Parts: sequence; structure tokens; C-alpha cells
Amino acid sequence: MAEDVFAGTGLHPSYAFLVMSINKYPGIPAGNLAEMMGLSPSTITRLIEKLEKKNLAKRISEGKSTLIFPTPESVAMDDQVRAAWSDLFKRYTAVLGEPAARDLTDRVYIAALQLGS
Repeated sequence: MAEDVFAGTGLHPSYAFLVMSINKYPGIPAGNLAEMMGLSPSTITRLIEKLEKKNLAKRISEGKSTLIFPTPESVAMDDQVRAAWSDLFKRYTAVLGEPAARDLTDRVYIAALQLGS
């Protein structure tokens, strides 16, 4: 369902989440992105490299840290990415009903926090 919704953005849902996060937190350290997504630093590096090839992220080394910045192209697609997330929620709400959809969203969020700690 998520892949269908995000097909219009040209991004896989994971990349869309990264674009949204980079747009929200310009200059975010790559390690923080890895933490947010519960991924290893090497995996985040590979994902960011692919976003760079699409001109949707820019890496800048600062000492031992790598900071990730949005590009004008990623900022321009922010509304489209947010709309896709909203559409995804609407689609699974239509299947599950609103109380169950909100409960699912809350449980996934809590699980992600617990797995990340």
C-alpha cells in the first residue's frame, strides 16, 4: 500500500521519510538520521548517496561528522511527500477504521521508540 501511494513521488517510502526529515532538520548529522530510522550508519550512508544522485540531499563533512542538507529539489517536493503520508493514513484508515488506524500508528511509533533505545 505504501509503495503504491509513494509511486507518484518517485521515491520508496523510506527515501520519502528521509527527504521529509532532511527538509525538517537541515544540517542534521547522518548519525541522528540513522538513530531516527533505526538503521546502521552504513545503511544511512548508502541511502543518502542515492538521494544525492537524485539531487535530493547534500552531504557536508564537518570534522568527524557528516551533515545532511536539503536541496531546492527536495524542499520543492516536501508538500508532495507529506501529502503521500497523509494519503497512506487515509487508505489504511479506510480498511481498518479510524480508531484501529490511529491505534496502529501509535503502536508502531511506540515500538520504534522501544527498538531504538
